[in-house]
Amino acid sequence: MSTATETREFQTEARELLRLMVHSIYSNKDIFLRELISNASDALDKLRLEAYRDKDLEVDQAGLRIELEADAQARTLTVRDNGIGMTRDEVVGLIGTIAKSGTAEYLRKLKEAQNTQDAELIGQFGVGFYSSFMVADKVTLTTRRAGADAGVRWESAGEGTYTIEDAPDAPRGTEVRLHLKPVDAEDHLYDYSEPAKIKEIVKRYSDFITWPIQLDGETVNSRKALWARSRDDVGEEEYAEFYRHISHDWTDPLETIRLQAEGTFEYQALLFIPARAPLDLFMRDAKAGVQLYVKRVFIMDDCDALMPEYLRFVKGVVDAADLSLNVSREILQQDRQIQLIRRRLVKKVLATVKTMLAEEPDKYATFWGQFARPMKEGLLADQENQAQILEICSFASTHDAERPTTLADYASRMKDGQEHIYYLTGETRAAMENSPHMEAFRAKGFEVLLLDDPIDGMWVEAVPEFGGKPFQSIAKGQVDLDSEEEKRAAQGREEEFAGLLAWLTETLGEQVKQVRLSSRLTTSAACIVSDSHDLTPTLEKIYRASGQDLPPIKRILELNPGHPLVAGLRTAQAEGRGDAEAAELLYSLALLAEGGELADPARFVKLVTSRLEQGL
Repeated sequence: MSTATETREFQTEARELLRLMVHSIYSNKDIFLRELISNASDALDKLRLEAYRDKDLEVDQAGLRIELEADAQARTLTVRDNGIGMTRDEVVGLIGTIAKSGTAEYLRKLKEAQNTQDAELIGQFGVGFYSSFMVADKVTLTTRRAGADAGVRWESAGEGTYTIEDAPDAPRGTEVRLHLKPVDAEDHLYDYSEPAKIKEIVKRYSDFITWPIQLDGETVNSRKALWARSRDDVGEEEYAEFYRHISHDWTDPLETIRLQAEGTFEYQALLFIPARAPLDLFMRDAKAGVQLYVKRVFIMDDCDALMPEYLRFVKGVVDAADLSLNVSREILQQDRQIQLIRRRLVKKVLATVKTMLAEEPDKYATFWGQFARPMKEGLLADQENQAQILEICSFASTHDAERPTTLADYASRMKDGQEHIYYLTGETRAAMENSPHMEAFRAKGFEVLLLDDPIDGMWVEAVPEFGGKPFQSIAKGQVDLDSEEEKRAAQGREEEFAGLLAWLTETLGEQVKQVRLSSRLTTSAACIVSDSHDLTPTLEKIYRASGQDLPPIKRILELNPGHPLVAGLRTAQAEGRGDAEAAELLYSLALLAEGGELADPARFVKLVTSRLEQGL
């Protein structure tokens, strides 16, 4: 590797981020130090883990620490660690570019934040290093990777380019030296070479860091792991700052969960439910949010063995006392103790949300508004806790146009003799409320759940019942809402319309599997329903979009015998004037009424136009 100084340009996104930082869009510039200390802490964690995993890596782990060095005369502040360090390629890759998912969204939020008081977005995508340029007009980074013979020095004034060169004498670890801007109190730019100011920032943001943070040889953080401290000894702001540290979120958590197990298998857990969904919640490479420690030693980020995928938004730390320190992801998947921890954590999270629902409805509403979809994933993925998840779900219903309902509340309002929980799936509430399938239920006062999330069509097919009451789609199978008197009258109509039903079944044989009279219609002429065990159109569309090859699914056309159009068709057919085009139009109108798509829209328009011409 050449020792000559090389000048490079930042990647476009990194250059834009630098521009925003240099122009100081944040009122609270103190957080730059939080970010640099967090990076140093991560580097120390990684060194210890690497030393456990790689027995050939001979590193001295004595005296691992973070050092802060202030020089008031030179106007510099240095953050130094003796952690894992970086190679030349890592420096270029991690600092010269932003190779993180969600970069475009991050920059958009940064630009929006220019008009806000203090959005505190820094660190959300691991780009906290750039925050240095809020307070420094030049940054020099010197680093050497553990096990490497030489280091590298990086320097930039934040103006679109940086220089990089070899640093043969660099010690192991990373040193970031900030050449501080002049103090400007009006712009909230304080004297960051002042020891009292440095201590204030460390105490506020980084007191929980487990590594010693030293200033002039004095350790200025308490170092005790937050999850190991007494509940009475930790304030809410400390919990909130720790959450921001591990999650890279900029808001306070919605809920904090403490858990401690003692006895034959000991562990401590500190979990957080965020107040808002992370941007990568539904990205393919979304990561779990729980860190694993063993005996206070960091083992891994994003430990998916500790939390099921549907709870991937939960952030936190689990510190186990009895696991091997060289545990791997593969071993974790099979480890009985980890499985026991996972079961306990899941039940604790679900119990916390249940308590939230009962005691803090506004907070629960925030939770459900952010995390309804992943929780519904749990109804499909977590059979063991399916009943508990159902208890904390809420859904729109015809009972209240504004407030969703829990299934327990729905059950409490069920009519005497009602044996099913009725629901309808669709794309919007308005479409479902105006659906012909709803007419008899509305007329007879039966409450119907309105499920407009695509995943609703999947879980509701997989979950058999709630509280002993089976779920029943009002757009599938037969509907039994009639009184005994209405049922006797219906039997007479079956005989009266038998000829029309048989003729329509034959005429529309390519589109439907059966034509029958309906007990669910009061004002519409017809509707289309699925057979009891067939896929709904919504679910069929999802499966086809995912590439599954399904056979054609024919559905059932139901007629309202009291509608003038149906009565007219019966009379015409009985007199030998069966009108195939009218039958086709009736089917097409029923399909459109439920939000379906016509196979041949041009033909439908042609038929409607022809009928209008005949009527003029």
